[in-house]
Amino acid sequence: MKKLVLLVISTFLLLMMPQASAANTVIRITGPIHQTFTGEFRNDDLAQSLTPSGDLGLKVFQPIAKNRTWVIDAALIDEVIAMSGDYTLATEAEPAGKEIAAAWLTQLKRVTTGNDVVALAYGNPDIALAQRLAPSELKNYFVYGRDRLQLALGRIVRSEPEVQWSVGKSGLSNPLRKNYSDNRKALTRLSRVVDTPELIQLRARLAQLLSPTLDKDSRNYFSYSATEAVDAMVNKLRINSGKYQITTSSVKLPVTVINEFAVDVTVDIAMLPINSRVIVDSFQDVTIPAQSKKQLEMPVEVIAPGQTAVSVFITDEKGDDVVPESTLTLNSTVIDSRVTWFTTGAAILLLLAAVTQSVRRVRRRGK
Repeated sequence: MKKLVLLVISTFLLLMMPQASAANTVIRITGPIHQTFTGEFRNDDLAQSLTPSGDLGLKVFQPIAKNRTWVIDAALIDEVIAMSGDYTLATEAEPAGKEIAAAWLTQLKRVTTGNDVVALAYGNPDIALAQRLAPSELKNYFVYGRDRLQLALGRIVRSEPEVQWSVGKSGLSNPLRKNYSDNRKALTRLSRVVDTPELIQLRARLAQLLSPTLDKDSRNYFSYSATEAVDAMVNKLRINSGKYQITTSSVKLPVTVINEFAVDVTVDIAMLPINSRVIVDSFQDVTIPAQSKKQLEMPVEVIAPGQTAVSVFITDEKGDDVVPESTLTLNSTVIDSRVTWFTTGAAILLLLAAVTQSVRRVRRRGK
């Protein structure tokens, strides 16, 4: 009898397990990029998607229910948050999504109450591709995605890198993969000396370029937008190139360092002449205050006249470059005193030799 009871219970549990699994619904809140890397929206398609009859609206404008798991890309939520305020379009059309976005966000918070929420890697990148191109950066995408989603929803969410929640494959071409890698490396180098939310966000947003949701046209469009934004970000820390005319053998030339970030930046500055016409000094532990310019005095010793150039590198404490180099062009019209003494001495010797020769000739004629 006991065996029969155990058999009935076991059968009942086996029958119930698939039903319990089937009752748990997974809802994915993902989508392609809509906002350019410089801030404006490419168009107002996202607003249409957020309406109750739109793709994203249909997913959230429904009754609250149990046994749901929401898998959400925080990058998409950040776009909706941006749209819920004053935003601009890359076209001449008038933005129409402010109220729609705000209503959708309110409903998302309400409908996910009591459900499990899983944060995707920020930007919903193709995980396999991200692992090949930047495995260490992928870890940051997961952490950033969870933090941003928790901030947006005002609650704790899960991040599960070991679970394959992402779906689809990216069609990013090899040239665009290289662009992604170059931009990522440029921001990584800059982040060694600059720590600001805008830099961290731009670095995370590059993951959106790896998303399976992008079509070919969007991959090209947003890759170009990303390069523009990265170049502008890197250019916020720079040294002005310049041309200098030198008329003395020893001089201190003004070199301007610019920091357009909202935080102080401390760097080393290495000066490297392309030839031996001049000797210059480098600088250590230079702090440039936030949103300011700082003028340094570069000591220059002229060894030989003529034109030369000095390559200027902004580096971290390990000596690694953090931004592209600048070039200072120097044109000297003076001769180093050591060269002057040498040439003067040589001239005197030549003069004495000429006088001696002339005296000998006079004597010979007299004889």
